[in-house]
Amino acid sequence: MNTEEKIISEFVQNALYRLDESTRMVTIAMEKLSEEQIWKRFNASSNSVGNLILHLCGNIRQYAISSLGARTDIRQREEEFSAKSGDTKAQLLQKLNDTVEEAKSIIRSCPMENWIERREVQCYVFSGIGVVLHVVEHYSYHTGQIAFWTKQLIDGELGFYEGVDLTKKNKE
Repeated sequence: MNTEEKIISEFVQNALYRLDESTRMVTIAMEKLSEEQIWKRFNASSNSVGNLILHLCGNIRQYAISSLGARTDIRQREEEFSAKSGDTKAQLLQKLNDTVEEAKSIIRSCPMENWIERREVQCYVFSGIGVVLHVVEHYSYHTGQIAFWTKQLIDGELGFYEGVDLTKKNKE
């Protein structure tokens, strides 16, 4: 494996890890919510956890699956935010997991030349690397929103890092 291939391999491994971490945290948060809380909005201009899950699925599908994976773009962005009810918690988690797994498969199998090829997504132009950075960053951003809103709804901690010593210093 040459240096470029090693760099891309390392990038892919870290992107997949970050996608898995966001999925883990969203799953923990959602497991603490009732079916009613999934669709609860703070106010008329905010989104429910259900809306955020639909939005994540749409965005990951548009960027990673449609753009990087060269599949038809079927996203209906307005519907992600207009839904006031619908899928159950289990159905939403299944949609999210299925979408993330499909995206990870595309990322894992992306040919070397696709990493630097520029493509138009929505109103932006990104390389394959830019697409994956967007997907990871966007997923992480909304994971934080889901965590924050869940803490408000349950008035409690989520326990993302139970049993892990986060005060441990870096090795020198």
